[in-house]
Amino acid sequence: MAEITLKDVTKRYPDGTEAVKHMNMDIQDGEFMILVGPSGCGKSTALRMIAGLEEISEGEIDIGGERVNEFEPRDRDIAMVFQNYALYPHMTVRENMGFALKLAKVEKDEIDRRVEEAARILDLTEQLERKPANLSGGQRQRVAMGRAIVRDPAAFLMDEPLSNLDAKLRVQTRTELARLQERLGTTTIYVTHDQTEAMTLGDRVAVMRLGVVQQVGPGQELYERPVNLFVAGFIGSPSMNFLPGVVEGDRVRLPMVEVPIPEDLRGKLRDGQEVFVGVRPEDIEDAAVVGEEKRHHGVVFRTKIELLESMGAELYAHFSLGGDAGVEHEHLRELAADAGTSDVPSESDRGLAVARLDASANVPVGREAELWLDTTKLHFFDPESGRSLRAAAEELTEVPA
Repeated sequence: MAEITLKDVTKRYPDGTEAVKHMNMDIQDGEFMILVGPSGCGKSTALRMIAGLEEISEGEIDIGGERVNEFEPRDRDIAMVFQNYALYPHMTVRENMGFALKLAKVEKDEIDRRVEEAARILDLTEQLERKPANLSGGQRQRVAMGRAIVRDPAAFLMDEPLSNLDAKLRVQTRTELARLQERLGTTTIYVTHDQTEAMTLGDRVAVMRLGVVQQVGPGQELYERPVNLFVAGFIGSPSMNFLPGVVEGDRVRLPMVEVPIPEDLRGKLRDGQEVFVGVRPEDIEDAAVVGEEKRHHGVVFRTKIELLESMGAELYAHFSLGGDAGVEHEHLRELAADAGTSDVPSESDRGLAVARLDASANVPVGREAELWLDTTKLHFFDPESGRSLRAAAEELTEVPA
């Protein structure tokens, strides 16, 4: 096991394009770190630089306290798990898992011992004499992980290892992977495009955008206290609703209701100031199912329910905001482009927002209903920079006199 440190690491291509820009990160010994972000954000490039598969343009990478910039990949004591499994089709599972050890001229008895131990951990013992063509996608991915495990490396580097699996198998394999990492305790850096994987797997998550790390922290911290519009919109499903707001005294006027300014932002916003207000779908509920002990933490408003989607355990209610509800920002355009919806009007563009309601909610489609908004969970952003106003206020508070 080993600590991995990135110091001002940059990847610049000959045409001047910077895929990774001044990346600084400390990954602790035994930590499970997730790099997450949209396509083209630089997460896989960063992983490949750590592995030695991409040349570093600037900066320094240390593994186990040793600078490895000039080390070949084989000399960095890391094992990589790829998206496409990269198994040899003519070899058995046993031979695939032990191949790197065979190349390293490890004794056969030791190879067998390590392979059988890894197979037991990964529940592959009965598959050892089979070939990859006779395995399921999940079994093939476990073989790829087993090949990494037998090397007993200082660190695992995983590049979207579950993306080729179907949805159900991804969930199952994700659970197995989390248990495996906890059991082995090996430093792991895991790249994914899937924010659900990021939230459920890692000790910490680093969200990347355009080659720059936007925020690093436990998944719950990123969910509850995003530092900007990009992180707020990327983390959470369904995505956060973004509404235009105007400060009026100690309240903010939204398209469908007025909400109080949070205690920690009072005195920091000026009258008439425009803000973007982030509302997570799960912080809106059918007013009829909200108990009295909870009701005073929010406000009730009336709105037309345009569409209702039943998810079994919950309902997604798309409701009308009314008025000029559109929110425009480069962060949100990038998120829409990544989701493939840049040519499709967003919910706010159509004057809609989405609420994640309890399955017991009874709201009528095509008619008005009363919804309750938890005003203690609102997020406030600067419309120009996209920066969280709460994060900006905390930074000012921390500046020494």
